[in-house]
Amino acid sequence: MAVYRFRVSFEDYDDVIREIDIKSTQTFNDLHFAIHQATGYTPEKSSSFYVSNDYWIKNEEIAYLPSAKKSLDKITLMEDAKLSRFIDDPHQKFYYIYNFEKPLEFHVELIKILDNNPNAVFPSLFKSIGEAPRITPVFAHPDDTIDDENDALDLFDDEEATIADEDELNELKGVEGEAEEDEEEDEFSDEFADNEGFDEDDYKEM
Repeated sequence: MAVYRFRVSFEDYDDVIREIDIKSTQTFNDLHFAIHQATGYTPEKSSSFYVSNDYWIKNEEIAYLPSAKKSLDKITLMEDAKLSRFIDDPHQKFYYIYNFEKPLEFHVELIKILDNNPNAVFPSLFKSIGEAPRITPVFAHPDDTIDDENDALDLFDDEEATIADEDELNELKGVEGEAEEDEEEDEFSDEFADNEGFDEDDYKEM
């Protein structure tokens, strides 16, 4: 039984690298969890490895938490896929996509085949270079950021809303009309109030 050493690098962050040792009899599921133990990301996200050529062209897919459509297509699952079954080249490559909701893409390359150490625990992290980029949460809609307590507050209750009939609308218009007349009278009253010193005799003399 051999031990594979894989170099795992971010496609968009060349300076971040992890090297992981894992037994040939272990599965892609073990490698998936080892990668995220080394990066600090949660492994419980829909993800896939793809058997690739030297140009990172994706071929057969090996999935974790596949979509319903992929499940119907009977896609190969990580927990059922031993690594040795997919190693045809001493520098075998796998293209890896983590978290299809907000994907991060990796290059996974076999760089060395070692003898098994019966006293070692695998998978194990052999080398870590660079800090894994932080993942920010994604919200489908701005309202998704509101907590459940605020979601329960409804500023407009449709069940209590009623529509006014025509008579009620006319009454409302009448009330508004009276209010406007009162405002006009108040304006004229204010004008005459400002001219309290006005004398009719003085006007006739003019």
